[in-house]
Amino acid sequence: MSKKVVLAFSGGLDTSYCAKYLSETLGYEVHAVTINTGGFDKNDEVLLKEKAEKLGVASYRFIDASEKYYNDCVKYLIFGNVLKNNTYPLSVSAERTIQAQTIAEAALEIGADAIAHGSTGAGNDQVRFDLIFNVMCPKIEIITPIRDLNLSREDEIQFLKDHNYEMDFDKAKYSINKGLWGTSVGGKETLTSRFSLPEDAFPSQVEKTEPSNLEIEFKNGELISVNGETFSHPVLAIQKIEELASPYGIGRDIHVGDTIVGIKGRVGFEAAAASIIIKAHHLLEKHTLSKYQQTIKSQLSDWYGIWLHEAFFLDPVMRNIESFLKDSQKTVNGKIFITLHSYRFVLNGIESENDLMSSKFGSYGEENLAWSGDDVKGFTKILSNSLNIYHQVNKLN
Repeated sequence: MSKKVVLAFSGGLDTSYCAKYLSETLGYEVHAVTINTGGFDKNDEVLLKEKAEKLGVASYRFIDASEKYYNDCVKYLIFGNVLKNNTYPLSVSAERTIQAQTIAEAALEIGADAIAHGSTGAGNDQVRFDLIFNVMCPKIEIITPIRDLNLSREDEIQFLKDHNYEMDFDKAKYSINKGLWGTSVGGKETLTSRFSLPEDAFPSQVEKTEPSNLEIEFKNGELISVNGETFSHPVLAIQKIEELASPYGIGRDIHVGDTIVGIKGRVGFEAAAASIIIKAHHLLEKHTLSKYQQTIKSQLSDWYGIWLHEAFFLDPVMRNIESFLKDSQKTVNGKIFITLHSYRFVLNGIESENDLMSSKFGSYGEENLAWSGDDVKGFTKILSNSLNIYHQVNKLN
């Protein structure tokens, strides 16, 4: 009886090679599984199933993990306003974490002897997949043919042709990875430090130039409505914002970061919904959280983003940070009013019952209703006392 292997299947060249190699060369019973984290639609699901069946897999599953992705990860990226290096919404690293977990669960469910993925030996994803597999199913063997055999694209194409599998072998100029929280774009320009991506590299082309208004609403830090339309789950609200904003070319940039494997890397991305949601949520927090809530939350959020990127999502400290982030959102309620323009957006303002900028307590620089001038004199004298002592002792004045 053949051993069972669960293959993380995207339908691209690498995982197509893996499907054939695992069955034809290694003799495994291949169970291909695609995890949808918001990047595939119903048509994609049909095409992926057809590809897997043509490759001769024993079974194929398409698992929609979009809501799990949001509930377990994206929600906290919003709560934390997380942008890696103040730029990147962690689109791919967040996705891979949930995909790896869901693949591990599928492998355990069918009693697999091995798990396979198509990562190369050059990037972050190999670490993210392997680490989660090692923790969640440590007794299951991990097989990575592309990495282990150090295969070139030409090697993979020839193998598939030799095994009578036909597919479009023309490599696109750009590598695209689409998901709920953004789309990554890689090409020759991102392999160097000098050049930006051209307009046609981005999958969403600019179709709208006339400004339009966007209104989004949060309750306890989570999206509940877009332009007055209420959604049953925040995933649907995120997709609606993406639909409205991506035709403006909003959310494009190139991220430069430190990889897990120790080298610098560049990746282009477009993330219209993520960019707008994070900035809108942050603005609402400025109005509804205290000074020190924002200070501590910013520090913890940075660490959350770092550890998520570095493949430590399963470390218990992440659950501790999530508890803090969730608790901080109790008063993050209200509407944000936004104007969409070509390549940019403007946050116009907010409305919230929890707005700490309430006119009942005065207007900054204009009117005070809570203290007198003499109160300020005494307050300032006490506030400056420690500085006076330091400067007088050290004769710095």
